[in-house]
Amino acid sequence: MTALALPLLLAGCTLPPVLKPAVPAPPSPPPMPRVTPVEVDPAAPAARLSPPPADAPAPSAVVLAYADRIRPLGGNELGNEIARLGDPADSPQGQMQLAIALAQTRNPPDLARAVALMQRVIGNPSVEAQPLQPLARALVQRYNEQRRVEEDRDRQVQQVKESQRRIDQLTDRMEALRAIERSFGRPNTSATQPPAAPATRPTP
Repeated sequence: MTALALPLLLAGCTLPPVLKPAVPAPPSPPPMPRVTPVEVDPAAPAARLSPPPADAPAPSAVVLAYADRIRPLGGNELGNEIARLGDPADSPQGQMQLAIALAQTRNPPDLARAVALMQRVIGNPSVEAQPLQPLARALVQRYNEQRRVEEDRDRQVQQVKESQRRIDQLTDRMEALRAIERSFGRPNTSATQPPAAPATRPTP
């Protein structure tokens, strides 16, 4: 009896399972505030910061088209175009256009100024100048060749003028010598001419 009652007594004394306290769920994070995009430069519209359209002509193509457009100009028309361009300041494209117009005058000071403008474009590190620099280097080489050709031409013209001046001087001297020779070879008519007969008075 005692052996049977002991298990029953142990079964009746079994403690109920301990319940864990309920842990409340963490609160959901607050919604993120809406961020409005801000431009880097509020003064400049977003369109100015965007790259040029894909179908836009290259800067070098624009300069070459300008050179082709003013090629027929000359004299007063070319002078008016140079005055219209004015001072291009720091614009690489404007500097190249003015240099092309100056080189077309065939005037040595204008050609020297054109070379200086092209060299400014070559030394300009800006993004605007970089696409124009290969064309500027080619034009500087061409303008230097043009300067040498024109300097040689002017030198030859000066030599021709100097030679013509010397020829004229020699011609004048030869004409003077011939005049002297002719004067020496001319006979002296006063020594061989007989004396004139005395005048006779009429008889009465």
